[in-house]
Amino acid sequence: MKTLFDEASKECSKIITKKYSTSFSLAIKMLSPEIQDEIYAIYGFVRCADEIVDSFEGYEQEILLDEFEAEYQKALDRKISLNPVLNAFQRVVHEYGLHDLVAPFMKSMRMDLTKKEYVSTEEYEAYIFGSADVVGLMCLKVFVKGDNTKYNELKSSAMKLGSAFQKVNFLRDLKHDYESLGRVYFPGMDFTSLTNENKKQIVAEINADFEEAFKGVLMLPPEAKFGVYTAYRYYKSLMKKINKTQPDEFLSKRIRVSNPLKMLILGKSYLRYQLNIIV
Repeated sequence: MKTLFDEASKECSKIITKKYSTSFSLAIKMLSPEIQDEIYAIYGFVRCADEIVDSFEGYEQEILLDEFEAEYQKALDRKISLNPVLNAFQRVVHEYGLHDLVAPFMKSMRMDLTKKEYVSTEEYEAYIFGSADVVGLMCLKVFVKGDNTKYNELKSSAMKLGSAFQKVNFLRDLKHDYESLGRVYFPGMDFTSLTNENKKQIVAEINADFEEAFKGVLMLPPEAKFGVYTAYRYYKSLMKKINKTQPDEFLSKRIRVSNPLKMLILGKSYLRYQLNIIV
């Protein structure tokens, strides 16, 4: 009976989410239970691809990514896979029509295998579109449950939120990306001699993304609004820490939000949500 395997597949994606991201798994718990499995499945898929290109040093990463994508295509065609993560994800792709969003994501993952520096805004934006914006759109497809009018209305905001999250991640992980992977995502930035003006420029760009994204957060269906708002508040708190970080500190430490502060953010977010004073 395939139902049991499907349930086990969902659990695998859930375990991966919890193992790799306490903040994201916390936000998912704030979503309506009826859509949590779908978001876990999306995260499980994108996390596995991301790990191949980021963490599997010493292995044949390009071959592993080729095989992962080929197995995804087989799962899509057969509507089943013995890889639990792909089995869970293919169901969500079919149910919510995510087919066209997967290709740009995989394209950005392939860029991480060979590309170390983004010298133009066009390259930078293309990478972010595939690595983050489309993931936001995948989640949005689930949130609106096939309502194309609502999807198109919120599409731009969802992409801005994905961009903001990704750019914050770039700054948070700057030390690892630069020293371990040799990557520089922000065009024209020399992070060995980052200045306050450089930092202000990046922060202003991210805050503009957050401002546009928040308009969409307010318009989300009730099933999704609190979870997305919680994630939004978490990343805004991370952004505040980044704004207080001196330029020469970015390459010496990983910027993070403590677990007690995460719980405080959750509590405040819940109170604001319940009182309908989301800000």
